Amino acid sequence: MKQIDKLLNWLDSATCNFMAVDTIRKELEEVGFLELKQQEKWEIIPGGKYYVIKNGSAIFPFVVGSAPAAESGFRIISAHSDSPCFKIKPNAEIYGDGGVVSLNVEKYGGGILYTWFDRPLSISGRVLVKGDDALHPRTLLVDLRKPVCTIPHLAIHFNRTVNDGNKLSVQKDMKPVIGYFSADEIAEAKENGGFVKMIVARALNISSCDIIDYELNLYPFEKASKVGVNEEYFQSARIDDLSMAFAGLEALLCECDREAEATRVLAIFDNEETGSGTKQGAASPVLRDIMERICMLQTGDKEDIYRAIAASFMISADDAHAWHPNYNEKYDPTNHPVIGGGPVVKINANCKYMTDGVGAAVFRTLCQEAGVNCQYFVNHSDVAGGSTLGNISSSQFDMQGVDMGNAIWAMHSARETAGVSDQLDAIAVFRKFFEGR
Repeated sequence: MKQIDKLLNWLDSATCNFMAVDTIRKELEEVGFLELKQQEKWEIIPGGKYYVIKNGSAIFPFVVGSAPAAESGFRIISAHSDSPCFKIKPNAEIYGDGGVVSLNVEKYGGGILYTWFDRPLSISGRVLVKGDDALHPRTLLVDLRKPVCTIPHLAIHFNRTVNDGNKLSVQKDMKPVIGYFSADEIAEAKENGGFVKMIVARALNISSCDIIDYELNLYPFEKASKVGVNEEYFQSARIDDLSMAFAGLEALLCECDREAEATRVLAIFDNEETGSGTKQGAASPVLRDIMERICMLQTGDKEDIYRAIAASFMISADDAHAWHPNYNEKYDPTNHPVIGGGPVVKINANCKYMTDGVGAAVFRTLCQEAGVNCQYFVNHSDVAGGSTLGNISSSQFDMQGVDMGNAIWAMHSARETAGVSDQLDAIAVFRKFFEGR
């Protein structure tokens, strides 16, 4: 259970996409991974451990195989660093009666809005300050790590039908309140770029005037925890998809010193929740570019990337929907995974997932070899399905693979629920995959 305790602490540290990548980076460097920068020349050796960061919000660690990738391929586990949340807009402060100050926010991804009400919320992200020149601002990560705001719900006395369904407006209903202030405090804040810049600057021990811009989000401040009579569940924000990112990282760290012919890659993309269409998303060429550079450094043959892709396999790891005991009618009658039933292969007849018969067979065999159970998720036939990393990545390379994940409740809630045994099973399967040959 040490891995679960580590996961809970890890989830508490990875409070946004930038903090998730920084948390991963620190773990990689502790065991000897070296950073390679895209704008610099690379040198790699068989068995070498490296990582590439894109935008500070996506990270791609890899262990070079003992054989060229053109012969042995890449073994890739992909996940994503982002989760639904609220982003703080520029000029965010809204001043109200009694000195109350709220923040103007924008919804990121498809979150369950109601779950964000009346919770202690904090702020994390990155700020940009002056660098060597205009084209190279310096990035500072920030996490306030204390509750600084809340989104108060309207009392039921003013909306007697709230429990019958109540459509929410992000612009009107979801503004977080950071406190009430005196006229002098408000005047000071306005002179120094606003309360957001002042609060963040204080945390970073810089002047608010130094902040050129920021990318900041709200996150629920409650700590991750185990739940259930036998502590069979765990609850946290951002389980989708940081639980899979953690499982992939644990597997890579456990197996990185084991010699293997194949080059093993952990691809943690960003912006999956908004379609992956960014330079750090799965629809971009960032992963393929890394693979091409590895192939060129190994043999110098431009054709080898095509041979390597043909010899490769990707496990696209993004959490799945668990059967909910209160809503049986929402699920496929014969393919609804349960929490505690093991990792889930995701299948869609209209090719919303990359899974085909070969991919499913490969993953089921890995599960058997790892000694864990395996389940299927297929949508109710009257419900359209979404896509995820594997299918989106197929626009960049025609690689064999499977879409899978662990079954969770309340996906995209401010606090999701997953199974302890499923998490351990996913790590075991990923380790088996990374053992190589």
